[in-house]
Amino acid sequence: MIRSLLLASALIAAPALLLPADAQRIRPNPAPVAQPSTAPLTLDEVLRSSARAAPQIVEALAKVRAAEGRAITAAGAFDTVFEAEGRSRALGYYDGTVASAGVTRPLNDNGGYLYGDYRVSRGDFPVYEDKNYTNRLGEVKVGALYALLRDRLIDERRTKRTLAAGDIDIAQFEREAVAIGVQRRAIDAYQNWVAAGLRLRAYRDLLELSESRRGGLARQVELGARPDILLTENDQNLVRRRALVVRAEGDFQAAANALSLYYRDMAGQPVLVGAERLPGNGEALAGVAAVARANFEQKRPDLQMLLARIDQGSARLALAQNDLKPRLDLRGEMAKDIGPVGLGGPNRTPLEAAVGFRFSLPLQNRAAKGRVVEARAEMDALEARSRFLRDQITVEVEGISIGVGAAEQLATIAEQERQLAERLAAAERRRFELGSSDFFLVNQREETANDARVRVIDAQARIAAARAELAAATADRVALGLEP
Repeated sequence: MIRSLLLASALIAAPALLLPADAQRIRPNPAPVAQPSTAPLTLDEVLRSSARAAPQIVEALAKVRAAEGRAITAAGAFDTVFEAEGRSRALGYYDGTVASAGVTRPLNDNGGYLYGDYRVSRGDFPVYEDKNYTNRLGEVKVGALYALLRDRLIDERRTKRTLAAGDIDIAQFEREAVAIGVQRRAIDAYQNWVAAGLRLRAYRDLLELSESRRGGLARQVELGARPDILLTENDQNLVRRRALVVRAEGDFQAAANALSLYYRDMAGQPVLVGAERLPGNGEALAGVAAVARANFEQKRPDLQMLLARIDQGSARLALAQNDLKPRLDLRGEMAKDIGPVGLGGPNRTPLEAAVGFRFSLPLQNRAAKGRVVEARAEMDALEARSRFLRDQITVEVEGISIGVGAAEQLATIAEQERQLAERLAAAERRRFELGSSDFFLVNQREETANDARVRVIDAQARIAAARAELAAATADRVALGLEP
């Protein structure tokens, strides 16, 4: 049994000791830098560092900016457009020249637009270009086109703007989901590092008991008060306990390496935390303070993301239904030539006003009907998914809350077991010193007490992990260090 434990410990410790050198050869990023500070590392410090510099969060922020850029592009459909045009006859019987400029402004709440034009001409034009004539100072025209049926309440331009705004919301919810996931993993990494350090400390204390006992045993063996085999047995325990320490050291180094993925310096580089920054006791395993508050599902970014997609689906359905309507546009404009009468004659001088309409109706309109069916099917699917997600969130949070309660009860029992085991170990050591107990029994008591101490650490780590999972499931931004 002892040889198997030694062999397993050596096999576990060897890869852990070789891993840092190999990892440095294959890691594409700079190796974690050492942290000069010696103050105990706190969970709040890790969460602040992770929220500030975690590459996943930085990437998600970049996606939000990209969505904002697409929204600006969609808003460009409502830009005011200026156009200018000129035409002059270089050869031929007529020498007419005309220049025009115009401004078009799309309406924000209708599919129509406003426009204004200015046109001025010189020279002669053939009769079929009579409309090019203006007075000497030109012609000013203003007008508007207003949609009465199709494109009145919604059109493609406004739909794209709405979808782009929804994309911004979705990108922000994705960023929040990424941040919650990163902070959740950062908590796990920190708690694993603390738990590994406390386990290492426990195994070192156990080894120290054997080392401190060896001197007294050696003197007693020299004096003939104890048999030689007792010193050999103590040395065997020393080897076994050293193997436990070596394995715990490897686990601690691996946990520190994993923590460096989330704990970074101001330049964003990973920081490898040393053992000198390990907290002094198990209070660091308290985790985050998270409780399931009312309406917690409304804070979940995945649900908010789905609701935003439902809003986008509603906009697409409204656009498809808009395409089923006939087009009826009303146009009105006023024009006035100014200045002295030109070659076209005085009939252009009076104020002119005109109204008109345009009507069109697709007789089959199967394209729009197909888009309506598709949009409604998408809406039904999204609504069904949202109902399931709400139920899933409720069940998930309830299950995690049950797990937190069970973990706390197990931790209480483990603490009681540790106290009793340490009391028995202390009493057995006194009996051994007085010669009333044997060496095998005192070692067994010590290792049982140490195992109970490790189980308390593991139970506290499970509580911290369950609380972190609850904070992530309820999107508790304060507990996760995403809000002050």
